[in-house]
Amino acid sequence: MRVVIVTESFPPDVNGVAHCALQTARHLVRRGHAPLVIAPAVAVADPAADADAPCAVVRVPSLPLPGYPQVRVALPSRRVAAAIAAHRADLVHLAGPFVLGVRGMTAAARLGIPAVAVYQTDLAGYARTYVGTGEGTAWRRLRAVHGAADRTLAPSSAALRDLEAHGIGRVRLWGRGVDTARFRPALRDTALRRALAPDGELLVGYVGRLAPEKRVDLLAGVCGLPGVRVVVVGDGPSGPALRAALPGARFLGRRTGTDLARVFASLDVFAHTGPYETFCQTVQEAMASGVPVVAPAAGGPLDLVDHGRTGLLVPPGDPDALRDAVAALAAAPHLRAAYGRAGRTTVEGRTWEALGDELIGHYREVLRERTAVAA
Repeated sequence: MRVVIVTESFPPDVNGVAHCALQTARHLVRRGHAPLVIAPAVAVADPAADADAPCAVVRVPSLPLPGYPQVRVALPSRRVAAAIAAHRADLVHLAGPFVLGVRGMTAAARLGIPAVAVYQTDLAGYARTYVGTGEGTAWRRLRAVHGAADRTLAPSSAALRDLEAHGIGRVRLWGRGVDTARFRPALRDTALRRALAPDGELLVGYVGRLAPEKRVDLLAGVCGLPGVRVVVVGDGPSGPALRAALPGARFLGRRTGTDLARVFASLDVFAHTGPYETFCQTVQEAMASGVPVVAPAAGGPLDLVDHGRTGLLVPPGDPDALRDAVAALAAAPHLRAAYGRAGRTTVEGRTWEALGDELIGHYREVLRERTAVAA
């Protein structure tokens, strides 16, 4: 198959949309298919930026999102339709479509090419967080692009229900893979633990963007627990405020690759705080690392965390419940070990290879449905 992946974000960006688009392209190449990626241009032009990409990447002019310059928003460009046509695409894959994805959907429809739209970001939740309104506008835009797609893939049961409740049809479930070879318990590093917790404190970690919708500020109560050290990995616009709000926390900045995997494996508890996760890849990475999870009982974590077996689910936005759950695990090393083992076992079959093959299955079904209609 010749597949064009139109994505709102792609490496060197570090986020769920970029990571999933990269893994999709890699898997298509491994299976003998021919992908092409269309993505927003990076902040500083660098001819070598896409040298490590598994396939060709077409960059579309972009501007930084006001107030959040790490996020780039694509500008209107004829490159999208031209690139899809030149690639002679059999199918267009829209990754987290909202701005660039709308142009990709329009081009696919004009060219008569089937499209699969992958829902990845709770844009209505973001609108609620950043501007206090605009949820209706966000859903109207999402309905326009997903409603035009041949199939929408939702990453979790909660996301699927949300899409259907807002009038979006032809939705199927497609989760995310996790690199169980990279993220593994054996990377637990005693030297790193001594550096982060010189007095032998219990290490409680958050990994992700430091942005308002992630509610990392909820960890303030955890910082006050005796014998506990909070470790924050990531960057973003909320960084300065969080350094003031989380006394005693260690901020490690952005980490990637084996360095990130070593941090994960060295934690005693992983705490996620954001209530708007359509999936939550970092929860899977923590589980693959053999670390028990505390997460909000909302969105993607509902599918990922088996409460009382691989971790604990708490009411979203409740700092006291989050603190109490961490305290309970801090006092029960046997539970932490059991949850960690169960978490690792749970995700061992969720490789990107398995999820990539499942995605290709969705592509083939859509192509067969189009052929049947045409006949």
